[in-house]
Amino acid sequence: MTTSPGALPPSPTNEKILNYAPGSKERKELAGSLVELADSARALELVIGGQTIPGHGASFVTRAPHRHSLTLGSGHQASEEDVQLAVDTACMAAADWASLPFESRASIFLKAADLLSGPWRASLNAATILGQSKSVFQAEIDAAAELCDFWRFNVHYARQIMNTQPISPSGNWNRLDYRPLEGFVLAISPFNFTSIAGNLPTAPALMGNTVVWKPSLTQQLAASLIMELLGEAGLPPGVINMVTGDGPAVSRIALPNPEFAGLHFTGSTATFQRLWQQIATNLGNYHTYPRIVGETGGKNFIVAHPSADPAALATALLRGAFEYQGQKCSAASRAYIPSGMWEKLKHQLADEAESIPMGDPAEFGTFLGAVIDERAFQRISGALAAAQKDPALKVVTGGGYDSREGWFIAPTILETSDPHHELMQKELFGPVLTVFPYSEDLSFGEVLRMVDRTSSYGLTGSVFATDRAAIDQAESHLRHAAGNFYINDKPTGAVVGQQPFGGARGSGTNDKAGSPLNLERWISPRAIKETFVPPTRWEYVHLLPE
Repeated sequence: MTTSPGALPPSPTNEKILNYAPGSKERKELAGSLVELADSARALELVIGGQTIPGHGASFVTRAPHRHSLTLGSGHQASEEDVQLAVDTACMAAADWASLPFESRASIFLKAADLLSGPWRASLNAATILGQSKSVFQAEIDAAAELCDFWRFNVHYARQIMNTQPISPSGNWNRLDYRPLEGFVLAISPFNFTSIAGNLPTAPALMGNTVVWKPSLTQQLAASLIMELLGEAGLPPGVINMVTGDGPAVSRIALPNPEFAGLHFTGSTATFQRLWQQIATNLGNYHTYPRIVGETGGKNFIVAHPSADPAALATALLRGAFEYQGQKCSAASRAYIPSGMWEKLKHQLADEAESIPMGDPAEFGTFLGAVIDERAFQRISGALAAAQKDPALKVVTGGGYDSREGWFIAPTILETSDPHHELMQKELFGPVLTVFPYSEDLSFGEVLRMVDRTSSYGLTGSVFATDRAAIDQAESHLRHAAGNFYINDKPTGAVVGQQPFGGARGSGTNDKAGSPLNLERWISPRAIKETFVPPTRWEYVHLLPE
């Protein structure tokens, strides 16, 4: 990986979040892009070797989750032959891409960030709003701000890594060569964040790897725009090859390939574990041990101490649980609140939840859109129907659902008498918050142990307290319960460069997207020692006679 000594990229700063106020320039541009994308369905095709080509598998249609009648695009899933072509193309492009100076690769992603910050902003935000049913604000902080941040901060962190060199005593020059992995990286990205979809293939690519990328079909519209944007930024053909589909054809072809060198994944725990098992089965076939990096979700908590500020707690519960319909990996889905505080708080929460505007996110006054697809709708509505009959649950507010126009689930708060109820343990991935009002006879330490041991996940969590000793106690007791831990704040909204994101336990490998820790997984360092005047005799001094 060649570099120019002292060639420093521009210092990154977090992308400014626009507010889309009435009459603003950005509001008019976004409104125009929403109309343009909604007016004509796109061909959603593969991109292999820089060429857009149709897939040869089953057909698919992408529709707006909040409006069944709005077709956004269509295409064909990748066949096994298509995936093989993508793998072969990535392997053929590897040598040329790896030989480019780091500055040349970095400049492509810095240019991509500037294009996204400017002329591409409205288009990618609109695709995220329509295709993933995100509100205007949620699309802005995701598709625009966070993806810009990933591209700029990744360059900054990569340069820091490469500037880390060993000491060289007199007579030697020791250095580290930061090589890409030997083979291709498979990136599999989820529907819920356009920024994650853009980061998963580009982080390994920045470090010199070539990539086969499979985005979620339900995020395919925004993914296709990302590929167009990267092409305009100058990404060479074959560096990132996008294949469409649900995944089986990809894993059947890519994972047994001897050139498979790494997996960059965000998605469900079950899928990640299945992929890991497939990789293990093929371990003897690979040229090198593959890197496995994954983030798989969570059962994220908010725990309130009796000293908590009720107003701050209420805001965190509503935003943390219901922003983007609870479909954030970090969304708050279980809460532990002192019973006396809960009795005073729950009616306010119910009133606030019922007032949240839900509908078409292309309308600027919408807070909540629809869940992503029919499968999500059936899973969540089924859980809500069961909750109505469960003696351990009470519906505080919500519980309704309607699929006539879109996949709409009302923001729902459930109260449970069972701290180990299934809804306190398993991820539902929807706008459903389950609250356990704990007896104030319990010590706070007992409550914290309950939080720590109830769920197998370890992604995000929050403690609310004004008592400093309680905050310190929670921070200590819950050290392994959350990879991102928040004090008096909601457990969502990690910002690149500020809160590197990821969790352990059932939530993944905790390789912290948006930090040097993630980028280090995509390199294979080589230590080089150069001796300027090598010895010419084999004897050591101690062998000499007196």
